[in-house]
Amino acid sequence: MPLSTLPKTSLRLTEHRLLGENVSFQLSPNTSGPFESNAPDTIVVHFTAGSSLQSSVDVLTSADSGVSAHFVIGRNGDIVQLLPTNQIAWHAGVSAYAGRTDLNRYSIGIELDNAGQLKPRDDGLFESWFGKRYDKSETIEALHPNQSVMGYWHKYTDIQIAKTASLCRLLCAHYPISTLVGHEEIAPSRKVDPGPAFPIEALRKLLMLGAYEQESQSHKDNLTNEIAVRQETHERSENTVHNKKGRVASVSANTLNVRKGPSASFALVDNTVQKGEVLKILETQGEWAKVSFTKIGWVNTQYINEISERLPFEG
Repeated sequence: MPLSTLPKTSLRLTEHRLLGENVSFQLSPNTSGPFESNAPDTIVVHFTAGSSLQSSVDVLTSADSGVSAHFVIGRNGDIVQLLPTNQIAWHAGVSAYAGRTDLNRYSIGIELDNAGQLKPRDDGLFESWFGKRYDKSETIEALHPNQSVMGYWHKYTDIQIAKTASLCRLLCAHYPISTLVGHEEIAPSRKVDPGPAFPIEALRKLLMLGAYEQESQSHKDNLTNEIAVRQETHERSENTVHNKKGRVASVSANTLNVRKGPSASFALVDNTVQKGEVLKILETQGEWAKVSFTKIGWVNTQYINEISERLPFEG
């Protein structure tokens, strides 16, 4: 399933708990307490190297294991949350990335039910470290960047990858997450997960696109709001303005700014007007007057003095 065509998801995050179809919660005791401010800012993806979703959950929720994660995603797309997303989990271990160490303090850990690296057998099957056998169709052959020889890796399911992408998108929407890494990237001397079978580069691009689209939408929303405000201002002006035809005023300030609307928040017109210049008043709105000189704009009325309309300022 291409990540660019992900199905819509019902996942949602409320008070650091994931809610949605096929989502459950099983609390792990293995935590260092809450994240500090501005964290989590990283997502770390792992494979479990386990035999099933439940077996991995059992390990990650055992007080004797010394490990935990925030989420485990099964091969059928089921998600088990093990810790609230504002609590530190023990998934990264000895780790370093981008000048920081102990990535547990900054990251959300997502474990995927996957057997990991497999060993080829003489009968054409592939075997995991725990003895389960897999058909060739369930594997890929690829060179891991942390290894020097080709290896065989257990494939992820389409729904598993899709759920991982949807979860990551949701987490990025709720927390200041800027980094997505595999465990192999923060502990390259000892880890190979999530391995070549996981499309981590495609997921990074998807999340970057999502952030871009969100930023673009924010700009669009701001522009829409600005247009709406200006339209409202214009309509109010049309309804309340008094036509002051024939009125003129002289500038009392040494230099007076002219704006594109009846407020200091509007942009300046290129031209300023100088003390003594005569302006034709087209309309007024509160403390602002729309005036005509070589251009048309708005000035604050406290800096102009109305004078006789019999000056040579006709049309």
